[in-house]
Amino acid sequence: MKEKDPNALKYRQKLQRGMTNWRHKIGNPEFNHKDFQVEQVEVIVPNLDPVFHNYRLLNLSDIHLGQWITPKHLEGVVQMVNDEKPDSITITGDFVSYILDDVAWDLENSLKKLKPKEFSLAVLGNHDHWLSADKIREILHRSNIIDVSNSFHTITHDEAHLHIAGVDSVMLGKHRLDLVLEKLPAEGPAILLAHEPDFADISSITGRFSLQISGHSHGGQFLIPGLGTFIRGPHFLKYPAGKYMVGDMVQYTSRGLGTNVFWFRINCTPEITVLTLKCPKDVI
Repeated sequence: MKEKDPNALKYRQKLQRGMTNWRHKIGNPEFNHKDFQVEQVEVIVPNLDPVFHNYRLLNLSDIHLGQWITPKHLEGVVQMVNDEKPDSITITGDFVSYILDDVAWDLENSLKKLKPKEFSLAVLGNHDHWLSADKIREILHRSNIIDVSNSFHTITHDEAHLHIAGVDSVMLGKHRLDLVLEKLPAEGPAILLAHEPDFADISSITGRFSLQISGHSHGGQFLIPGLGTFIRGPHFLKYPAGKYMVGDMVQYTSRGLGTNVFWFRINCTPEITVLTLKCPKDVI
């Protein structure tokens, strides 16, 4: 479903509601912190000012609220996030799946409880556009989350800058990296939020970004230890899960929190990612 197809959307909404009715048999609606894994990832960022050394970005992706992830799950995840005491929070899209109105209040209620030391920033995913990008953006605005889709936000400490940029959904052709690059200052390291991980092949060529953070793939929802996943799809053929070097840029693809049509994961625990930014050793 590359573009919004009313018939396909209605079918998937019917499927989602049917699975929700059988939730007690196919998924536990109660939160258990053991169902989620906090991944600690260090990223060396060239030209990072020492004032940002050990700056911690916590990333969430692919919440898909209303599928396997229930409002109780999301409340528990938010508490886990706040317990990590991140400097800033990033969210890389797909807040919902095929139904928004049923979960809009719960989504906003949980997002408002995020408590980073500084900022929360986000981009949208393809599912957000299929339902209503405008409604999702309104929820983000009311939740004090900065939408950096095709834009950027600058974090400043002691006159040093760190730019967090983003592109809108690549899958739906909403991305405008050209506009981002036009507006982005030439000075100061930049990090890119892009829902679809394979966009790294394009963003890395610019030489402007030290790190791209993505989701979209759910890690394939099935990982073979030592081998990764054989489940690939549009825009996650090359970088489905984990940390990669793409040219001089680090690409990190989160396994995400939720699931889509199939409510199961095998060796692919839902993920909360803490990315700790490091200066090169010769700087500190």
